[in-house]
Amino acid sequence: MHKIIALLLTLTLISCGDETIPKPKGQLRLEYPSPTYEKLASDCNFTFDVNTNAETKTKQECAIELHYPKMKATVYLTYKKVNGDIENLLRDAQKLTYEHAIKADDIMVQPFLNSEKRVYGMFSEVGGNAATNSQFYLTDSTKHFLTGSMYFYAKPNFDSILPAASYIKEDIRRIMESFEWK
Repeated sequence: MHKIIALLLTLTLISCGDETIPKPKGQLRLEYPSPTYEKLASDCNFTFDVNTNAETKTKQECAIELHYPKMKATVYLTYKKVNGDIENLLRDAQKLTYEHAIKADDIMVQPFLNSEKRVYGMFSEVGGNAATNSQFYLTDSTKHFLTGSMYFYAKPNFDSILPAASYIKEDIRRIMESFEWK
């Protein structure tokens, strides 16, 4: 009798295993709202189109932060007057980009020229797990200089932040294309 109970108990425990079910294939889908743009209203020496999905904060001396809370990212814009030191400002802006070369897979640099509005600059796209994926600077070469950098509030993982980085990169391009000095 003990052998039958032990046999039934053993069979019961063996047959109670969970059946393995394969997980269905799926892709992560990140959807961001379509951007709509409006002119930035500020007392600064410049104006540009800003995405209405970004929260804009103006700090002292026309430093501007464009926060993207859903993407956990911020674009920092810093304005400086040119006082005969345009070469130093350009060197510092380019140095900032190349400080990320240690973590970067590649750095793609694109010049920007808008002679009609007297806006000249450079857009840098940093590939890989760098702290910033996009940086730029704009100047009129005589009076004004503006730098911008995109940062995420997370440890850099290029594959994970790529959709958000691409979305914000298009906003940065719009900033550069619509930029005007006052």
